[in-house]
Amino acid sequence: MAEQDSPKYYTATGDDGMTSLLGDQRVKKYHPQPMCYGDVDEAQSALGVARAIMQDEDAAQVVLQTQRDLYHLMSELAATPENQERFRKINADRVVWLEKHTDFYGSRLNLPREFVISGDSAPGAALDYARTVVRRAERSVVKLDDDGTISNPELGRYMNRLSSLCFVLARYEDALSGQSKVTLAKDVG
Repeated sequence: MAEQDSPKYYTATGDDGMTSLLGDQRVKKYHPQPMCYGDVDEAQSALGVARAIMQDEDAAQVVLQTQRDLYHLMSELAATPENQERFRKINADRVVWLEKHTDFYGSRLNLPREFVISGDSAPGAALDYARTVVRRAERSVVKLDDDGTISNPELGRYMNRLSSLCFVLARYEDALSGQSKVTLAKDVG
């Protein structure tokens, strides 16, 4: 293939340390908005690692839908204030959807009321890792909300519920791996 026909996988428009928001504005790459949607993008990728090794295909499809939701959430986070409404897809219905799935998978478990340590199964550990990344992304979303940069309170609620879903799915995947008991943080020796 001739060099002129090859697709380019870079734009070089960010070489100056700036990036474009969805709207007519460029900001530094360390500006709170790109930092926040970068945190959400990392959460979406961590969920992808978990989904790739999950045993329950239906649960993996739930995770895939959350990844798609995070794509939409990132779009709203990346928009200038006047354009955020245009990219709004995350609303109270999506939060309820997460609650429904968390309740569904949680009802299949007998969880201890103590802190657990990750690592009883590969999928469970991956979901636990994704949960911690989701929590960091949630903190970034809450900061943007507190600063008045975003105006959709459902974004923070969605991230909060998503971390709960990750915890429940991690325990669910542990159980599917044959783990009848979770490893507790407190050594009961």
